Amino acid sequence: MLKKKDRKACMNTECIWLGIVGFSGIIALLYSAIVTRKILSLSGGTFEMQRIAQAIQEGAQAYLKRQFLTISVVGVILTGFLYQSLGYHVGIGFALGAVLSGISGYAGMSVSVRANARTTHAARSGLAQGLAVAFQAGAITGFLVVGLALLGVTGIFVLLTMLETTERFLLETLVSFGFGASLISIFSRLAGGIFTKGADVGADLVGKIEQGIPEDDPRNPAVIADNVGDNVGDCAGMSADLFETYVVTLVAALQIAFLTIKDSRELMVYPLVVSGICVLSCVLSTYAVRLGKKENIMNALYKGLGTAVVLSLVGLTGVTWMFFGFDRVIYDTVTGGYLVLSGAVGMLVTGLLVWITEFYTSTAHRPVREIANASVTGAATNIICGLAVSMEACFLPALVVCAGILCAYTFAGLFGIALAGSSMLALSGIIIAIDAYGPVTDNAGGIAEMAGLPPSVRNITDTLDAVGNTTKAITKGYAIGSAALASLILFSAYTQELKHFFPDLDINFSLSDPFLITGLFLGGAIPYLFSSMSMKAVGRAGAAIVVEVRRQFAEIKGIMDGSEPPEYGKAVDILTKFSLKAMIVPSLLPVVFPLGVYGVISSGFGQAQAFSALGGVLMGTMITGLFLALSMTSGGGAWDNAKKYIEAGNFGGKGSSAYQASVVGDTVGDPYKDTTGPAMNPFIKIVNLVALMLLAFL
Repeated sequence: MLKKKDRKACMNTECIWLGIVGFSGIIALLYSAIVTRKILSLSGGTFEMQRIAQAIQEGAQAYLKRQFLTISVVGVILTGFLYQSLGYHVGIGFALGAVLSGISGYAGMSVSVRANARTTHAARSGLAQGLAVAFQAGAITGFLVVGLALLGVTGIFVLLTMLETTERFLLETLVSFGFGASLISIFSRLAGGIFTKGADVGADLVGKIEQGIPEDDPRNPAVIADNVGDNVGDCAGMSADLFETYVVTLVAALQIAFLTIKDSRELMVYPLVVSGICVLSCVLSTYAVRLGKKENIMNALYKGLGTAVVLSLVGLTGVTWMFFGFDRVIYDTVTGGYLVLSGAVGMLVTGLLVWITEFYTSTAHRPVREIANASVTGAATNIICGLAVSMEACFLPALVVCAGILCAYTFAGLFGIALAGSSMLALSGIIIAIDAYGPVTDNAGGIAEMAGLPPSVRNITDTLDAVGNTTKAITKGYAIGSAALASLILFSAYTQELKHFFPDLDINFSLSDPFLITGLFLGGAIPYLFSSMSMKAVGRAGAAIVVEVRRQFAEIKGIMDGSEPPEYGKAVDILTKFSLKAMIVPSLLPVVFPLGVYGVISSGFGQAQAFSALGGVLMGTMITGLFLALSMTSGGGAWDNAKKYIEAGNFGGKGSSAYQASVVGDTVGDPYKDTTGPAMNPFIKIVNLVALMLLAFL
């Protein structure tokens, strides 16, 4: 229980700071509302463009409605279990995290499906106009996500402080809040990824290769499902993913402050305030996104990101000075100046991960062009080169993350690492804006093709979309990099909680311990099992769409000459049913597996051995999950843009044998970059959160 003088301080200085954080969250939501009104006031183009956009919107909403109904069954069961076993605060925290994560995903998708035709119409006026609408639509999603996440964490913090609960009670609630968000995230990422890539694979294999028709051709029965998938996977799934990443990383920072630092109340409020100030910086930075004379879209987006980093560094420095000064020793030998350096490390890591991911996925650089060149000699060499690039793409990000961990730890210990992670996520508003731009431009290109707009418009939307593939890969690399830091902090919290709850057990996590090694092997293997299950699900979904599209081409004779429309709804319905069914078992794997390892080892060998093995599971999952996610997201993005590079007229252009080989490579990369790779991010954190909640339960 807080002491009387601490409660009084909380109601004064602390509440002023938390009020600023709440104000920042409200500003983020107000910004989203204002820009939404602006976007919706724009023209949706011709009647045909609006009709196609309406079909995409209806398909996406119908899918999400069924997805939420499916997830809610699991959510209600888990809420009841947590309520009964760990207390009302854990059950309510879990339910709130799940609901806000779902809202962020639904809201992001709703904006995307309304902005796509408006982006197409804006592209008729030029590249700058198309970029402005697409980016602003992405910014709506970005600031909805960070606004809801920041208000959720801060609201729980303020409410439980006012109720005079203990810090441990507060942290248990916040951990359950993060667990709820993570579980919705993995459901959304996995189901949305299976849907979108099943549609993409099926549409490409039959449409482009067998029938020789262009991408997004309205004669393709899977074309509407493909565009629906862009929204439910790349937008709704991504929004839920970044929401949980933001929440879990921030909660990890608060937890490590409480567990490792005496008189930590001030350091628990500090990361919240830094996050709030950075949200305001990111809002201001959106106005820096402008297309220059060279019409380089990536440079325009980088202007916004660079402005956000500079303003956030200024805000971080100012907040730290007002909290602690720069020379005052806060704990051990750590001063305010060292905290500034730790936060700066997180922002530097963000910039380096963005640059590295762009290098491996942009058409302007060597890796993508190597894959395109390998396509000249066939699909096999394309796939070999793509796999090689995906493996190579792991090394530099790992180097950056390791350097960031060591630097932050040197400056401020474990809290320094936590602060670096939360500083990375403090830039989420602008990062998500850059990412959500991708599905909007992808849909805009599809609408241009299906509505029969002039080639000049499709050229503009293709230019926007090619950059969109890179921006989506950038966000995934950013998310998994931050997940590595968050997982390390969560593992540290696990070791600290063991000392608190089980002080009599002698657990030192030595590599000479066979139970730790057993856990390491099992933890290292489980991401591969998860990857296999999700990849197979995409393969089966794609096969089902191939069969359906072939059936329609064979039975509906007027499709190819345009006299009869395809049955678009059939493909959407097939994918909706399949993806929702296929997501259940893989999504529950990170919940069931650590509990199973603990149960088997504890019943056969003892509790101390089980905790050691569980610690090994956490470490093994974190390491192999990180590399799988990096390899898949970068490799898949490179395969996709290699196809785009050939489409632009290189190595024979559209219709050439190199193009057909690149389509095959792209279909292999699709589940890599949009299903399994991004789903690995919540997978890693759920395993850690389940371990923490298990300790509280025991």
